[in-house]
Amino acid sequence: MRLVILGGGESGVGTAILGKKKGYDVFVSDFGKIKGNYKEVLLINGIQWEDEKHTEDLILNADVVMKSPGIPDKSPIVRKLKEKGIPVISEIEFAAPFTNAAIIGITGSNGKTTTTMLTHHLLKSAGLNVGLGGNIGKSFAWQVAENKYDSYVLELSSFQLDGIKNFKPHIAIITNISPDHLDRYDYKYENYIDSKFRISMNQTEEDYLIYDADDEAIEHWLSTHKVKAKLIPFSLTKTFNEGAYINNNSKMEIKISQDEFTMDTEYIALEGKHNMKNAMAATSVAKLMQIRKATIRESLSNFQGVEHRLEKVLKIQNVQYINDSKATNVNASFFALDSMNTPTVWIVGGVDKGNDYNELMSLVREKVKAIICLGVDNKKIIDVFGNVVDIMVEVDNMNDAVKMAQRLTEKGDSVLLSPACASFDLFESYEDRGNQFKQAVKHL
Repeated sequence: MRLVILGGGESGVGTAILGKKKGYDVFVSDFGKIKGNYKEVLLINGIQWEDEKHTEDLILNADVVMKSPGIPDKSPIVRKLKEKGIPVISEIEFAAPFTNAAIIGITGSNGKTTTTMLTHHLLKSAGLNVGLGGNIGKSFAWQVAENKYDSYVLELSSFQLDGIKNFKPHIAIITNISPDHLDRYDYKYENYIDSKFRISMNQTEEDYLIYDADDEAIEHWLSTHKVKAKLIPFSLTKTFNEGAYINNNSKMEIKISQDEFTMDTEYIALEGKHNMKNAMAATSVAKLMQIRKATIRESLSNFQGVEHRLEKVLKIQNVQYINDSKATNVNASFFALDSMNTPTVWIVGGVDKGNDYNELMSLVREKVKAIICLGVDNKKIIDVFGNVVDIMVEVDNMNDAVKMAQRLTEKGDSVLLSPACASFDLFESYEDRGNQFKQAVKHL
C-alpha cells in the first residue's frame, strides 16, 4: 500500500512514522520547505520526501493520501487526487484504527484548547494513562506509533474533521460555534457548522456528545438533525436533569447517570463565564470516566490555564497586562472583553477573516477607554469604533503598541492584547505575537 503525505510538519511526519511502522510504502511531499528537525526524523526513519514542489508522478500513484490540515481542498494537487478517486484523509482518520484507546475529541470555534488541556489535566491527575494531541502538542499518529496510552484527549479543528470517514470519538465535545475560517467553506456558515458536527457522525448510542446548550448554532443544528450519541448539555442559564449548569451564579452542578457533582465556582482556577463552560465540559468528561470527586475538585482549583489565552503577564504600577493573543476571531475577543472588570486599553488587529466587529460594540462602550490598532490594515476597526472610544492609535509593531498602552493607562486599568484576527501580517503565529507582547511588557 502506497501512503502519500501532503505536508511535512508535525502531523505529516507523525503519520509517516506510523505508516512506515505499519508496513506502508511512504512518501512525504511538501510544497513549502520542510523544517530541518523534521527532515532529520524522515532521514533517520528511511522515509522518502521532497519539498518546495509536488511531483505528480510520485503522488498520483497513491492508494491513500493524508493531507495536513493547513492545505485547502481547493489546492490543485488535492483536486487531481479527488478526480482520480484516491481517498484523501486527515491524520486523525489514518491513525485512529491503529489504537484501541478511548478517544475524547474536542472541537469548537473557541475554548477548545483550554477545554482539551483541562480535560487532560483532570484525567492525568487521576492517574489515567492519557495522551494529549490533535491540534496541540505531539501529533496523534506519532503517539499511536510510539506510545501505549489507554485514552487520548484530542483537540480537533474543522479541517481535521473534514478529512474523516470512520473516525469516532467515544466522547465528543463541541464547545461553541461562531463564524470562523469561512474562506475555507465557500463563505457559507452552514458548511462550517456541518463540519464541526462531523465529530459526532459515526458515534453510536454507546457514545456521548457534550455541547453548549446556550449556543444558537448548535441548538438549531441539533433540532434539525439526528444524533445517535447520548446528549450531555451544559449551560450558564438553563438547568437539566442530565447535564451541567451553574446554579445561582455560584455553584457548578453536574448530573450524569444518577450521580451528582457540585463545586463552588469561586474555587475554580479559571476565571470568566466562558471558562465556566470549559470547566463544565471537561468535568462532564471526568464524570463519564469515573474520576473521583475529590480529584476533580483539586484539579479544577489548581489548573494553570493555557499560554496566550487571557494570560496575566505582569502588573506594573497597578496596571494589569493580559496576553490573549490566541483570540484570533471576534467571538474569542468577546469572551475576553466580557471578563474585564477594569477600564481597558485594548490592542486589536491583524489579518481579518471576515469579522463583524459590531458584535463587540456594547462591550467596547462599557469597558474600553482606548484602542490600539496593531495591523497592516486597520480600516475596518477604525470605521466601527472610531466614534465609540475617545482615543484610537495605529502602530505597526508590538513594542510601540505596549509603550503606547502604558502611556494611556492609569492605576487600576488593564491592558488587553486580544486581536480578534490572525497574526500573519506582522508575526509568524499567534504564539510569536503573544511572546513579543510578553517581552515588551517585561521591558517596560
